[in-house]
Amino acid sequence: MVKSILHWLDENIEKCFILISYSLMGAIIFVQVILRFFFSYQSAWSTTIPIYLFLLLTWMGASYNAKQRTHLRFNEVRERLSYTAQYACLVFDALVWYAFSAVVIYFTVQQVQLSYDNFSIVQGTDDVMQWWFYSAVPIAFSLLVFRVTQNLWVDTKAFLAKKPLIITTSMFGD
Repeated sequence: MVKSILHWLDENIEKCFILISYSLMGAIIFVQVILRFFFSYQSAWSTTIPIYLFLLLTWMGASYNAKQRTHLRFNEVRERLSYTAQYACLVFDALVWYAFSAVVIYFTVQQVQLSYDNFSIVQGTDDVMQWWFYSAVPIAFSLLVFRVTQNLWVDTKAFLAKKPLIITTSMFGD
């Protein structure tokens, strides 16, 4: 039971966050446009909450792209390299992701802490805390580190077994 739940989360956690945040963004914007044009009313928070939801969507999307290996990279050169050089590039990619993520996590945790300590609320609301949304960045980057580690594990196993490395991927599963 627990194993199947963990497997489901491994496959779908980013998709759930992306779907929920995108749906909420769309719903808020749609409802507020209707309210604005037909009833001359607009909620004060309706311009800020979608921006924070977009923050969640963006960084969970980055984690999902790292998992799927659909992030930006230069495959034309890599495909022409030797097997060992291809693996070295994959290891280098992982190290760059780790370094970048460490910097992002370090500074965004400070931002979350600052927002928490100052009781910062989302503009236009009375009790929605900014740190709830700001925490999306270090959480998403921690998940991204986990996805990069998963990929590195797969790559290392393939390299040691002399199996083909995953160099080229498609966003569309082709």
